[in-house]
Amino acid sequence: MVTHEVAITIYRPIQEVFAYVSDFQKSLEWQSGLVESKRISEGAQGVGAQYVGARNFMGRKLESTIELTSFEQDKQFAYKSIAGSTHFHQSFSFEPADGGTRVSSSIEMETGGLLGLAKPLILSSLKHDMGADFETLKKRLEARMPEAAA
Repeated sequence: MVTHEVAITIYRPIQEVFAYVSDFQKSLEWQSGLVESKRISEGAQGVGAQYVGARNFMGRKLESTIELTSFEQDKQFAYKSIAGSTHFHQSFSFEPADGGTRVSSSIEMETGGLLGLAKPLILSSLKHDMGADFETLKKRLEARMPEAAA
């Protein structure tokens, strides 16, 4: 099992940050390795919603189906893979911080079999990719124009 956590403060309102990060179509804008994200379930965004996606990771295209396992508006959400080439669980949490929003994410990825031999490489790649993606997320959201006061 490989685990990694990352956190960053984004100077935008928590509602805006949560809405952007929890919109899996927007993930294509800030997650560099993600090449496909499509919702396959009906209904409101929440526990049980399912998506299919594909990601380039360490030179391979990994496809997976994910399902939201928890969803608390403006606070947190988590999902796990339910089908695909890798098994993982990822969570995101959001909390107020210094006039902005603190976004934290944790991922656990199974690395049994041959993947177990590559654990150090997988962890190194995860650290690099998640760090760069969170910096991109911060830049994209902080570059947005503030919403006009009502």
